Amino acid sequence: MSGEEKTQAKGEQAKGKAKEAIGRLLGNERLTAEGRAERAKGDARQAKEKVKDVFKD
Repeated sequence: MSGEEKTQAKGEQAKGKAKEAIGRLLGNERLTAEGRAERAKGDARQAKEKVKDVFKD
């Protein structure tokens, strides 16, 4: 399950980064903000998984 969560985190980060870049390119502040939020969600999920890995040992 942990590997699946890590993959999902990476996907959220990539999707957020793409949305943010497209939003900036188009001048769409809403899309840029959505991208930032999605990327932050992926970062948080990844951090959670790293903490879980530390406590597994």
